[in-house]
Amino acid sequence: MYHRFNEGKYPSTNIQMNVFKEHINNIKDSGYKFLNPNLLKKVFFTEKKEKKFLLTIDDGYKSFYENAWPYLKENQIPFLIFISTEAVGKTGYMNWDQIKEIEKYEFVSIGNHSHSHDYLVNFTFDQFKNDIKKSIEIFKVNLGYNPIFFSYPFGEWSLIQKKFISEYFDFAFGQHSGVIDLNKDQYELPRFPINEKYGDLERFKFIINLLPFQYKKVIPEEKIVEENNPPEMIVEFFNEQKIQNISCFSNEGKGWESSKLQIDKNILKIDFRDKFNSRRGRINCSIKDKEGWRWFGVQFVLKNIKEN
Repeated sequence: MYHRFNEGKYPSTNIQMNVFKEHINNIKDSGYKFLNPNLLKKVFFTEKKEKKFLLTIDDGYKSFYENAWPYLKENQIPFLIFISTEAVGKTGYMNWDQIKEIEKYEFVSIGNHSHSHDYLVNFTFDQFKNDIKKSIEIFKVNLGYNPIFFSYPFGEWSLIQKKFISEYFDFAFGQHSGVIDLNKDQYELPRFPINEKYGDLERFKFIINLLPFQYKKVIPEEKIVEENNPPEMIVEFFNEQKIQNISCFSNEGKGWESSKLQIDKNILKIDFRDKFNSRRGRINCSIKDKEGWRWFGVQFVLKNIKEN
């Protein structure tokens, strides 16, 4: 997941084009291919296939159009770009003519990123529905359709919001890290956020070699944390999986540290050390088997807490 390109004053959401090109070339040199987003529906519900990469861009910044788009177009690299309709045409963002221009290419897919791109979990449910419905109508007016892809702003959602999104979209993406496989919830698809801090080539090489860490269920399904801080988290794996030497790191309390784990056969229980203090509580788990490193992440959200 990328956002801005060559906008160095926003390091938390920016990537420099020379680094971005290194990322793309690294994927090519490794022998992996890019997945055309239009084929996601076809491949998602099938058995294990060839590993591919899905390139996504959030927000539709003008710096994408000016810097990344010419390179992606020249090399015909498939990607999925998520647009928040309220921002279209405003300073620093693409306009509808530019969006329509890139949308014509068969290797390009457009996604819905809400209307306001606000902290939607702080909205009442009616406010949330109105925001999403407004974005849908604007897409229909300007593109003639509502995209089948949705991206939750800031990777945040409540259970009732996810259910509503499932009624209007085929897939929805978060911002928790992980590798998509056929057992992942199609309305909680993971992505690896890439920016100046987390975009160095060594980390990127590690990411592209990661394998899916499959699981049957994560409890709680509701990712909003209120009185239940910290939440009681359980991961149920499939019976045939051997969960040994798993390690998890989480950011509750004073920051990122190794998580306390209890494992009983195919059940993993996370004993969080303390309460989550930041808006987004995250935990990442990994395990190494004979095929390589496997990884999955989960994000919890504390409402009405300012960005950290």
